[in-house]
Amino acid sequence: MDTQKNSDAARPVLEAPDIARVLTRIAHEIVERAKGADDVVLLGIPTRGVFLARRLADKLEGITGRKVPVGSLDITMYRDDLRLKPARALERTEIPGDGVDGRLVVLVDDVLFSGRTIRAALDALGDLGRPRAVQLAVLVDRGHRELPIRADYVGKNLPTSLRETVKVQLAEEDGRDTVLLGLRETAPAGER
Repeated sequence: MDTQKNSDAARPVLEAPDIARVLTRIAHEIVERAKGADDVVLLGIPTRGVFLARRLADKLEGITGRKVPVGSLDITMYRDDLRLKPARALERTEIPGDGVDGRLVVLVDDVLFSGRTIRAALDALGDLGRPRAVQLAVLVDRGHRELPIRADYVGKNLPTSLRETVKVQLAEEDGRDTVLLGLRETAPAGER
């Protein structure tokens, strides 16, 4: 997720009703593609991906009438930028009791950007078991991929420039649901 430094210049691109609507759509798409979602496990990538995964699990239960296992997957130690950025706190990894072996695991994150977070998530997941398949659900896909990764389920495709930031705010963490598009205070390293 990108850090929003200049919130005054940010404009909302999704509000609470939009977020609820796209999560409902994604839940229906998961049920359709998974033919009922019987073996689906949702794993959210901290922080906001965990909240989105829980919301998706609730929506899936409403559609299928069955609880969908949901957990979280900390990718901190699998990141390829550990030596480039300040130390960060470890998050929790919580795998549902039945594990991930032979299951369809849907990774859930808020913003898909370079693809490096998802690569780290795939590495972390590989240490936990062997899923039947892995899919990716994101609230926002902003483009600018550096790795050959794409989402299976996208709430909103939001073409951006590298000078823009995308900030997802969720009620569980931020007190409100919104996706904001703004400008960086400084240009990214490659554009200076």
